[in-house]
Amino acid sequence: QVQLVESGGGLVQAGGSLRLSCAASGRTSSGYAIGWFRQAPGKEREFVAVIRSNGISAYYSDSVRGRFTISRDNAKNTVSLQMNSLKPEDTAVYFCAAGSYSTYTYQLPLKYDYWGQGTQVTVSS
Repeated sequence: QVQLVESGGGLVQAGGSLRLSCAASGRTSSGYAIGWFRQAPGKEREFVAVIRSNGISAYYSDSVRGRFTISRDNAKNTVSLQMNSLKPEDTAVYFCAAGSYSTYTYQLPLKYDYWGQGTQVTVSS
């Protein structure tokens, strides 16, 4: 069993930055890939970024590549999402999730086994 807790959300103006954190606990949490997803009102949950258990390989959605950076500290069991140049369309509840990495399905929410409760990010124009 893996428990995930997100933090760091808030209200920021367009062009600003936020840093989200995902604290993981559980015996095998360091062996999972950790992904970030987001969900805006009335929309489906959307893949944002994922980092593999090695803490090196990371992948991003087209909409955030170049603006967001995912990183991992396995010693502290934390995964961070640095979000720069934020846009109003980035407004959503952000979730972190843990699962076994797959090259072809890492963007699919249903492939992740454990989820946090989410943290709200609001970007004002």
